Amino acid sequence: MTDTQPEARPAQTFAEVEDALLSRWPETKLEPSLDRIQAFTELLGEPQRSFRTVHLTGTNGKTSTSRMIETLLRALDLRTGRFTSPHLEKMSERISVDGEPLDDEAFVRAFNDVAAYTHLVDAEQEHPLSFFETIVGMAYAAFADAPVDVAVVEVGMGGAWDATNVVDADVAVVLPIAVDHEKYLGSDAATIAVEKAGIIKPGSVAVLAEQTPEVAAVLLERAAEVGATVAREGVEFGVISRTPAVGGQMVSLQGLRGAYDDVFLPLYGAHQAQNAAVALAAVESFGTGLLDEDLVRAAFAEVTSPGRLEIIRRSPTIVLDAAHNPHGAEALAAALEDSFAFSPLVGVLGVMEDKDHEGLLNALEPVLSYVVCTQNSTPRSMSAAALGRAAAEVFGEDRVSVVPDLAEAIDRAATLAEAQEAIEVSIGSGAVLVTGSVVTVGEARAMLKGRQ
Repeated sequence: MTDTQPEARPAQTFAEVEDALLSRWPETKLEPSLDRIQAFTELLGEPQRSFRTVHLTGTNGKTSTSRMIETLLRALDLRTGRFTSPHLEKMSERISVDGEPLDDEAFVRAFNDVAAYTHLVDAEQEHPLSFFETIVGMAYAAFADAPVDVAVVEVGMGGAWDATNVVDADVAVVLPIAVDHEKYLGSDAATIAVEKAGIIKPGSVAVLAEQTPEVAAVLLERAAEVGATVAREGVEFGVISRTPAVGGQMVSLQGLRGAYDDVFLPLYGAHQAQNAAVALAAVESFGTGLLDEDLVRAAFAEVTSPGRLEIIRRSPTIVLDAAHNPHGAEALAAALEDSFAFSPLVGVLGVMEDKDHEGLLNALEPVLSYVVCTQNSTPRSMSAAALGRAAAEVFGEDRVSVVPDLAEAIDRAATLAEAQEAIEVSIGSGAVLVTGSVVTVGEARAMLKGRQ
C-alpha cells in the first residue's frame, strides 16, 4: 500500500465487493494476532460492543448450532445477526440479519461502510487486513447498524486468535473438539482446546458439548480461570431421547431449566440432536430462563441447515453433506445408518488438499457401496486422481472411479445408484451422497438447484 495510491472508490456491484475481498489475504493464511482486527474495529467505533453475543467454536457443528440458536432467539422476538463461515454458495450468506443473508445491495453497502477504514489499517499494520478480518468487520458494523439485539457468531478457525474474538460474548459455546487444521491449531485435541477455550470470557456462561476427558479438563480450567459459569452436556443438559422420523427426528431435550418433550427436529442424525441440546442450553443461558415448550417446538420445527444431510433431489435421491474431516464423517456415517436405508449409496467425494482424506475415507467406507472421486474448482482442492489412489487403498479398486469434473461425477454416481445390478447389491433405493468439503457441496448445490 503506497501513499500515492488513490482512495478506493465505493463498490457498485456484488461482484466488485467479492473481487475486492478475495484480493486480500485468503482465509487459509493466518498470522496469529488480533492487532489488525482491533485496529479496524476501533476505527469503526467498536460496533461489536453495541449488541450482546453468543460465540461458538468447536471442530464440527458450528453452523447448524448457530442456525438453531438464532431461530430460538428470533422466536423470543429478539432481532438477530448471524455470522457463519465458510459460505456454501454465496459470500453474503456469512452475514445474516433477521434470519436472512444480506441481499446484494445490503452486502455492497456493508462493504462500502468499512472500505475506507481498511486502507488506514493496511497502511499502519505490518500485514494488511485479511479477507476474513475484513468480512468480520463488515458483519459487526452491519449488526450495529441494523441494529440487532444479539449476534450469533461462529469462529473462523480456533478461538483465541480468531478475528471474531474481539467480542466479549455473554455465552461461549464449545462444540465437540477433534483434530482439524493441524498446521495452525496443533496435532492433538487438548492443544487445540487451549486455542478454542480463548472465547470463554470473564463472567460469561460456557456451554460445553460433550468432550473427551482431556479436552474437558482444558475447557474447565479456562472457565475457572476467568470465572465463567459452566453448563455441560451430559451433566447439566442433554438429549433425553431421540427417534428417527420422516423428515428428521423426534427429540426430548433436558434443558438447564426444564425438560422439553416431543420436539420435532427436521435434521438427521444423533449429532444434530446434540447440537439442538447445546443450542437450547445456550439460549437458556442467555438469560431467558425456562422457555415456553410450544415456542421451543415451533422454533425447532423451522430450523434448516443447508448442506448438512440435505436432500436436494429425488429420483435418484441426492444428499449433500459438508463433512470435511474424520470427526464429521463419522457423525455423517452414523446418521446415514440411523435415518436412511439407501442401497446402494454412491459417494461423490471432493476434498481439500490439507485435510485428513484418509481418515475421511475410512469413516465413510462402511456406508458407501462405491465412490466417485472428483475435485472442486478451488486451487486448494486435492486432485481427483490423487484422491482416487487413496480411495482405492481403502475401498479396493473395483469400488472407485475418478471423474475430475464435478457435474460429470454426480451424473456418473446417479447412473450407478439407479443401476443396482451394476454393483451387485440387492434391490433397494439407490442414492448419491456428495461430501468431503464445504466447497464441493456448495458447488454441487448450485449445480443441482440450477437443474431443477
